[in-house]
Amino acid sequence: MKTLSLAYPESLEAVLNVPAETFAAEARMALAVKFFEMGRLTSGQAAELAGVPRVRFLLDCPNYGAPSVRWDEEELAEEFRGLGA
Repeated sequence: MKTLSLAYPESLEAVLNVPAETFAAEARMALAVKFFEMGRLTSGQAAELAGVPRVRFLLDCPNYGAPSVRWDEEELAEEFRGLGA
């Protein structure tokens, strides 16, 4: 597995009021969520990048402002076919 190094001001942890480990985990998750939201990664790939199980990743997406699922009108109609009045 490759490693990405990211430089950031030391004051950032104090501003966010989180320890370095928490900041690193949140940064990995934010990156993974953004790539997932852009359609560049599947939820499984994004979860692996974030270092969390896929279900945890999907449940946490809304905490980062991204939907866990994106269905178009056709998919929604198919999902709810036969349930209408």
